[in-house]
Amino acid sequence: MDDSQLRETQLSSQVAFTGRMITVEVDQVRMPDGREATREIVRHPGAVAVIAVVDGQILFVKQYRHAVGDVLLELPAGKLEIGETPLSCGQRELEEETGMQAAHWTPLGKTVVSPGFTDEVIHLFRAEGLSDGTGLVHDADEFIAVERMTLSEALAAIDDGRIIDAKTQIALLLTALPAANRSGVPV
Repeated sequence: MDDSQLRETQLSSQVAFTGRMITVEVDQVRMPDGREATREIVRHPGAVAVIAVVDGQILFVKQYRHAVGDVLLELPAGKLEIGETPLSCGQRELEEETGMQAAHWTPLGKTVVSPGFTDEVIHLFRAEGLSDGTGLVHDADEFIAVERMTLSEALAAIDDGRIIDAKTQIALLLTALPAANRSGVPV
């Protein structure tokens, strides 16, 4: 089947909510068979997640996530600001959340979060050649603890359920693939 036979046509769009981080739109669409349907879309500016490697270990942040009601172990990450490139966002977030800067940045690709209802795209990077930055400057509403793990420890943490964050799982699994692991991060 040709992709064009799967596409929907937007008939109308209405903003239902605008917040600090997201906008919610309610769209009317025509499906390929001619019927109409409603689609609720969460618009998000996108984000970046960083696998920061120092001394053979990967930096992680632990923070409470109100939406899931738990403390999660995640890669340093954050939302793109208006006009910001994914690379500059990754550089900013790495320093804000871990206090580190990186000399070498490698794009690992990107992932969509949940395409059934949001357009959020997360750009993934590996950062190496880490050194101390200008200092830890968390956002005023962030309380973060920094931890380190080897890649094999992180993969075990995915397996046993300690790492449940999707962007973190995807970036770690991409790093574990031989084609993506060009820097020789020990597995």
